[in-house]
Amino acid sequence: MAHILRTSFLPSTSSRHRTPVSGPKGKPQALQVKAKIREIFMPALSSTMTEGKIVSWTKSEGEKLSKGESVVVVESDKADMDVESFHDGFLAAIMVEEGGVAPVGSAIALLAETEEEIAEAKAKSQSSSSSSAQVVEEKPKQKEDVEPAVPAAAPVAPAVSSPKAVALGSAVHPASEGGKRIVASPYAKKLAKELKLDLGALVGTGPMGRIVAKDVEAAAAAGVVAASESAPLPASPAKAAPVAPGIELGTVVPFTTMQGAVSRNMVESLSVPTFRVGYTLTTNALDALYKKIKSKGVTMTALLAKATALALVQHPVVNSCCRDGNSFTYNSSINISVAVAIDGGLITPVLQDADKVDIYTLSRKWKELVDKARAKQLQPHEYNTGTFTLSNLGMFGVDRFDAILPPGTGAIMAVGASLPTVVASKDGRIGMRNQMQVNVTADHRVIYGADLASFLQTLAKIIEDPKDLTF
Repeated sequence: MAHILRTSFLPSTSSRHRTPVSGPKGKPQALQVKAKIREIFMPALSSTMTEGKIVSWTKSEGEKLSKGESVVVVESDKADMDVESFHDGFLAAIMVEEGGVAPVGSAIALLAETEEEIAEAKAKSQSSSSSSAQVVEEKPKQKEDVEPAVPAAAPVAPAVSSPKAVALGSAVHPASEGGKRIVASPYAKKLAKELKLDLGALVGTGPMGRIVAKDVEAAAAAGVVAASESAPLPASPAKAAPVAPGIELGTVVPFTTMQGAVSRNMVESLSVPTFRVGYTLTTNALDALYKKIKSKGVTMTALLAKATALALVQHPVVNSCCRDGNSFTYNSSINISVAVAIDGGLITPVLQDADKVDIYTLSRKWKELVDKARAKQLQPHEYNTGTFTLSNLGMFGVDRFDAILPPGTGAIMAVGASLPTVVASKDGRIGMRNQMQVNVTADHRVIYGADLASFLQTLAKIIEDPKDLTF
């Protein structure tokens, strides 16, 4: 669901005349109505968002806008979202161009009520920009007054930027080519790079022509050739070590909006006193069930989420959270967040009411959430309503690891790979079992060691006898 732009009034000196009305002495007087020029602010699209990046403007300066009509696509700390206008009017002046970043609550454009006010709105925008530039220019002057003069013998470097410096200071967005903006999802860009496809040759089928992953896959299937082939390198006696494509070694890369949000959340989590409890789960029965129902679209992620949710039903304190340091909340729903690595960051799509939804619906929902996450189209309620988090690195062969507790939750479980292991049975015999290591990190203000131990025992019973997962 699209979000509504917040706006505020700016006084305008222009006026309009309406039908004359009688004054105190019966003489006609013109009713003077001040026009309204509104500031369009960068909206807060999530509770953790502090700034947003303009992906694209769907309207140009001077175009008419209707209430509820999409005007701009904003990249928040988690997703790209269409933002709607709350008022009728004309997009008079764009103050933050595509690719620009603005703090939440700052003005990104001006909306004029009538065409007559467009020119005045543009003038206000330009005066605001020039005053900001003047403040920036005054700072070096003040510094020059304080610093001692440079000795005459020392030559002063000419104020000419190198070509590389010019490129870094360019107003062209990094995702654009030759100044022409190519709007594509991060996953589509990554896929195009891997398949050596030119995004400029593709036609997007996403919102407002946005190129999404399926467009790239369709182009690859149709045999679209990359715009340019790498020139053959001259033969050399020694070969350099391979470097990941698109990475220039030695460069300093600023955080993306999403990486900045992840960084802030991780630092915030350091203020929570946490502890960890590990457990070994035998997964033979779960693996057999997965093989049996995999053809019906069921995923292992959905099975683990379902098993975890059923265990949390019996241990509500592990599904609780402490936000103010003085009390804790027993959450009314069991919403399982699952960490997903995407191009340029990390996000946690949420399987809501995982204890109540059947495994087949849960699997379909998970696939839908992953597709939306990779296209950066998740809505806030689809990633910020989790009450318990799963982080699974088992598909990479990782046998065990620790996870960092996300702010606002009580526990997160790190899941390793299910591996064949030589074990001794209770009667002393040696055998082979598939075993999986899990590690739970919890908020010790609310959850204690005995709580986690009891929860993990329940989870082990469900996974070792998973008949309830298919009901």
